[in-house]
Amino acid sequence: MPLRVPPRLSVGRCELRDNGGVLEMTREEFEELVAEALDRIPPELTRLMDNVAVFVEDEPTAEDPELLGLYEGTPLTDRGEWYAGVLPDRITIYRGPTLRMCESREDVVAETEITVVHEIAHHFGIDDERLHALGYG
Repeated sequence: MPLRVPPRLSVGRCELRDNGGVLEMTREEFEELVAEALDRIPPELTRLMDNVAVFVEDEPTAEDPELLGLYEGTPLTDRGEWYAGVLPDRITIYRGPTLRMCESREDVVAETEITVVHEIAHHFGIDDERLHALGYG
């Protein structure tokens, strides 16, 4: 359940545009923003997260270049007795599209937090329609 930014639409505080000069931020700085966004998730929710790993990648596939984040796995709500011995769910946050759509570091911070929350919500079984209604999509 990916978070994509359709052309000319806003998500969070950033707006997709051709900004000419892409905002620069090292991978390490961006990884720290993702870690900080994860730290802001209430502990009562993080305790419920199970068998999930979060990764930062520079770019999504060429088929979906504006993808901000991607959840791959089995949501907690879909797991049953059969769920054992499987690889962790995977949440990937993409640096390149986020930097291309944001004008300032503050925008990147806000957009990264929204993307992290969006993908974690999928881990909890919350669909895109509900996330959009809550302002996370």
